[in-house]
Amino acid sequence: MLRIIKETNINFIGQRRKAFLISGLLILLGLFAFVMIMLDKANMGIDFSGGTMLQGNFENPINIADLRDAIVTGGFPEASIQELDRSNVDVYNSYMIRVKESITGEERAVDKLTAIITERFPDNPFQEDSEHTIGPAVGETLRRSAQWAVLISVIGMIIYIGLRFDLRSGVAATIATFHDVLAVLGVFFILDKEISLLVVTALLTLAGYSLTDTVVVFDRIRENLRKFRKKGQFVTTVNNSINEVLSRTIMTSLSSLIVVVVLYLFGGEVVHDFALAMIIGILVGTYSSVFVASPIVVEWEARRPIRFK
Repeated sequence: MLRIIKETNINFIGQRRKAFLISGLLILLGLFAFVMIMLDKANMGIDFSGGTMLQGNFENPINIADLRDAIVTGGFPEASIQELDRSNVDVYNSYMIRVKESITGEERAVDKLTAIITERFPDNPFQEDSEHTIGPAVGETLRRSAQWAVLISVIGMIIYIGLRFDLRSGVAATIATFHDVLAVLGVFFILDKEISLLVVTALLTLAGYSLTDTVVVFDRIRENLRKFRKKGQFVTTVNNSINEVLSRTIMTSLSSLIVVVVLYLFGGEVVHDFALAMIIGILVGTYSSVFVASPIVVEWEARRPIRFK
């Protein structure tokens, strides 16, 4: 088969100090974003902050761009609009609209939305199918559940890597995974992107993706340690192992990246933030499997030799 990436001999471990500096900045940014989320000072979706969801049908198909313009102009700039069924290539007639407010002044948000739609499209009647209000208490419960989901997944990763390799390797892989999740969270906070359950789904997906990439590198390190390890050559063995799987790492990341870029460009407004989180996460995850997880193992080796199982 055609080999796009030839054999390499890059001194990745030799660059670990610079990599640790970059990663430290990314982690600090992510931790800052996490604190802001805990203080309710981030752009949280209605899943976490509460709000109103309205679902209904137009009598005739309508373009989503026109509907979004009407709702944004009417006073809901952060509204999320989702098409629910497809009529033809360009237009739909069934929509789900989500806004962060439940009451605007003395008027319910759902009543104001209905009034905006009726005024903007008087010749295309809108039939409300359902409405749902998520209160702050429910949003807090969902946020707590999301935190537990991330925590439980991390504990599971430490146990898995610890059993398969070494406990310290499990910790190193977990640090790399946390690094990726915090980096994406930090970038989303800086860009003022909405943090929703869909974004949490992307973060958990990225955690699994990053872990898989790290396991491939650790597998090769373990194999080479059994074959070639000599006293004082641990760093060389790790470096060679990373270079040996570099082609696989890049091609896997590239093929995944192509998919999520297409999803970002053509998947529609609903999955836009999910795809963006995946794009950032794949790039950062590829970086961390090379420059974060393995260098942490090397740092530990300098203090106490690691014996992979």
